[in-house]
Amino acid sequence: MKKIDSINRLLVLISALLMISAYFTPLWQISLWAPQYPEGLNMKIWIDKLSGDVDIINGVNHYIGMKHIGVEMFPEFTYLIYVFAFIIGFGILAAWIARRWAAYTFLGLISLLGIGVLVDMYLWGYDYGHNLDQMAAIKVPGMAYQPPLIGYKELLNFLAYSGPDTGGWIISVSGILLLFVIIRFFIQDKKANHPNQNI
Repeated sequence: MKKIDSINRLLVLISALLMISAYFTPLWQISLWAPQYPEGLNMKIWIDKLSGDVDIINGVNHYIGMKHIGVEMFPEFTYLIYVFAFIIGFGILAAWIARRWAAYTFLGLISLLGIGVLVDMYLWGYDYGHNLDQMAAIKVPGMAYQPPLIGYKELLNFLAYSGPDTGGWIISVSGILLLFVIIRFFIQDKKANHPNQNI
């Protein structure tokens, strides 16, 4: 298997180390704005906990029959810390052994993590927004309150936003760095196959 050069090794290592930020920064955020909350309400989702205006959001959502948001809603909190640790450890190993297959595998693991998180967030949002208490004080026939997966969405008199927070963006940078490494592989191969061609 082909080895990778020192620059690519460094980029792979940086990519792995950047992911450590997931243990210290929120990964995702959901925000709500309404006339009665012009300053907005914000919930931050970390690797193993929730923070922000969770209690206020629960109080508002109670009237339309949405479930109480709590750590118990996210069984992922019990194992995400280990998933991240494995991927980070593999990334450091990939930089150490300096083989292309390891860099490809590392990128694949980050990609699977990202896809898994998005699918999981969508399924949670669907259940949270559709399975409502039929005894709720406010009922709008046919209305669902599923928050957006990414971006903005109007829900009654609220404007909802969902998207990556600090940790999520840093992990995105990790993936972009690895993608850059893969692109460098193709450029290096092209130069090797056409040594007299300027690229």
